[in-house]
Amino acid sequence: MIKNYLKIAWRNVLKSKLFSSINVFGLSVGMTCCMLLLLYILSEVAFDKHHRNAGDLYLLRSENVQANGEKMDNPRAPSLYAQAVKSEFPEVVEVTRLWQNFLEDKTLLKIEEAGKTVRSFYETKGTHVDPAFFDMFSYEFTEGDPHTALKDPHSIVLSEEVAAKLFGNGPFLNKNIRVGGRTGNNEVFRVTGVYKDESRRSHIDARYFLSLQAGWVGDYLRESKQDFTNNNMFYTYLQLKPGTSAEKFGQKLPSFIDKYARADLKLAGFEKKLHLLAVPDIHLFNVIDKIVTPTTSTTYLYILGCIALFTLLIACINFMNLATARSAKRAAEVGMRKVMGAGKAGLVGQFLGESMVLTFLALIIAVLAVALCLPFFNQLADKTLYISDLLRPEIILAFIALALITGLLAGSYPAFFLSLFNPLDVIKGKFVNSVSATALRRGLVVFQFVISIGLVVGTIVIQRQIKFMREQPLGFNKDQQIVIAFRSEDSRKVYTALRNELLQNSQISAAAGTSYYPGILNPSDMKVYLPGQSAATDNTVKTNWVAPEFIETMGFIPLAGRMFSKEFPSDTNMKMVVNEATLRKFGVPLEKAVGQKLFFDDRFGGNVPVPIEIIGVVKDFHFADMHQVIEPYAFFLQSNTYFNYLIAHVNTNEVTTVLPFVESKWKELVPDEPFSFSFVNEDFQRNYAADARTGRIVNSFTIISILISCLGLFGLAAFAAQQRIKEIGVRKVLGASVTSIVALLSGDFIKLILVSIVIATPLTWYLMDKWLEDFAYRIDIKWWMFLVAGIMSIVIALLTVSTQAIKAAITNPVKSLKSE
Repeated sequence: MIKNYLKIAWRNVLKSKLFSSINVFGLSVGMTCCMLLLLYILSEVAFDKHHRNAGDLYLLRSENVQANGEKMDNPRAPSLYAQAVKSEFPEVVEVTRLWQNFLEDKTLLKIEEAGKTVRSFYETKGTHVDPAFFDMFSYEFTEGDPHTALKDPHSIVLSEEVAAKLFGNGPFLNKNIRVGGRTGNNEVFRVTGVYKDESRRSHIDARYFLSLQAGWVGDYLRESKQDFTNNNMFYTYLQLKPGTSAEKFGQKLPSFIDKYARADLKLAGFEKKLHLLAVPDIHLFNVIDKIVTPTTSTTYLYILGCIALFTLLIACINFMNLATARSAKRAAEVGMRKVMGAGKAGLVGQFLGESMVLTFLALIIAVLAVALCLPFFNQLADKTLYISDLLRPEIILAFIALALITGLLAGSYPAFFLSLFNPLDVIKGKFVNSVSATALRRGLVVFQFVISIGLVVGTIVIQRQIKFMREQPLGFNKDQQIVIAFRSEDSRKVYTALRNELLQNSQISAAAGTSYYPGILNPSDMKVYLPGQSAATDNTVKTNWVAPEFIETMGFIPLAGRMFSKEFPSDTNMKMVVNEATLRKFGVPLEKAVGQKLFFDDRFGGNVPVPIEIIGVVKDFHFADMHQVIEPYAFFLQSNTYFNYLIAHVNTNEVTTVLPFVESKWKELVPDEPFSFSFVNEDFQRNYAADARTGRIVNSFTIISILISCLGLFGLAAFAAQQRIKEIGVRKVLGASVTSIVALLSGDFIKLILVSIVIATPLTWYLMDKWLEDFAYRIDIKWWMFLVAGIMSIVIALLTVSTQAIKAAITNPVKSLKSE
């Protein structure tokens, strides 16, 4: 029976080549999109689930509540929390801290081998952890023992990629690396382990690991005063005993705060609440935008999931529409089968069988298309998915399930609709397409174009927002600014000499040193308060330590007072230049800003209030991306030349022509270190990489969804023209023009598109307004965006339908009417 159904199904597929081709192509494209997005979503939700202790691993995060009621989520804690939690709670099996070097974005690594030239490399994503880290987190070591790899403070554990980059061929154990900057204090470290890269499935995307007792952070832990309130720099991970309820454990944390941190918190003037965050949930916990690495929004995944579902639905709708539209042609077959004794179940089985044949044919094509398109999709989505991901059992089962669901969904209505025909009416020729079938087809076309129009509007809004962020004035000059980074003590010592050499070039008009610059992470801040008030009323102000020429070099706009200058060397003594946001925060008018003092408590000097005087004010500028509101910011004059960066302003649009000169001067002064540079505008734009990725994906799948919708519209138009061929012949005999006939056949479809526009407008406006809420600075959704999307949809629909309409209109009426 099944074999007979499949044989008949295959014959029907071959018999109706046009409609079968439209269905198979549409379904295969829809399934390809769905599979690619499914692979992406599965890779995102699978983060950190591979750890053998995944179900018992938690991050200790805090919610800081200021005296004014402001709340701030913080994924980090002071250093003392880890050991205190382990000592206090028997449910805690193990703890580890993790510290990222926020002081330097790159580290200088040197390979010094006897009889060989010193080789130097810059490396990113170095991470300091406690020795217990590899007992808690599962890393696949190819060399070394993970349980003992970091017992020695002068040990280093490398990823395979970094090990190969530094040494070439293995084995790598016991080789030495000199680690520069604040990461390793220019000391020698021994390789004690090599592991396979975990960046695809772990939120801890580290390229190498060092002990927490090494480098600047090791000195800090040994030499600085520690408490339970300040210097929240450490990610603290807990491993609970199997079966421990995280909810019940969390109920004990307030008493822990009372015992260990209450005194320090009272002195600091704010509250702290502790929470547990399951490690497998970290990657999708976008309440905090960065936990070791940037987190991902679940909303973003829902958007991708909806796009995948809608793309597949559009393809299924095409199938259903074409099948029901062609029902009159199948009516005689159904009538004869019923007269011969075929039951409803048998007919349903036959039509579902046809649907399954088409669907699994589309599945085969889709799998091949996924394998072919995966490299392009990786580039589009900024992911690293592999062909081998398709061969995982759960993925294969998911694809088969997808094909079954698609086949059932696409074939269900045609199967049940056709099986209900009255055989006597059919044989007598009384069968016509029912009103319900016609209404369903129209409803499905409307649904298709509601999705397509919504995606077009979404594309316009996303692209406009990205354009707005890229072109919005930032309050400083981001263009033609070269950034030269200092990664070691030796390079910092040449700051003055390098600056003087660069200024000898007529194409470089200014150069200045700084600790940080707009567009990159600035972890430095301080809490200050007005005279006559206490530390309980303080507010956080971002701080940056700069050279006298920095404000001018960056093009910040002065509003009041004066900027730093070599003529006022005493400005290093607690003087600052602030932005407008600082004045707003403390309620200080611009005209009274100069000379205003703010105080901070010197924690290392017995909490004595120290005054800081405002000497100048600059116009607000974006030191972070436009997802964030401009906050208080203060510049301080550096008393020495110990800078992280030198910014050089080039007075030519051809910035790259200056780079060889800059590099030559660097090599003269720091011959043992590679030359590293970037541009301020490019560094700032990297903050919008996730938004740009969203835009690229939505753009691509919008085009595909419109293509599939038009494919179905083409099939329906072809069928409509075929059904009305005799009517068209009569109209032509009576004098109807080609234009009027085209308008007649196109009119019904245009009405459906207009209905789609009416429905899509409020829905899309609501959804895109929600998306824009993530931006502190955003565009307004304009009426013309919907008008553009509507006109585009009408034009595309007209072009699609008119091809069949014109073909029908120019057909010789004699041929159309000869059978009459």
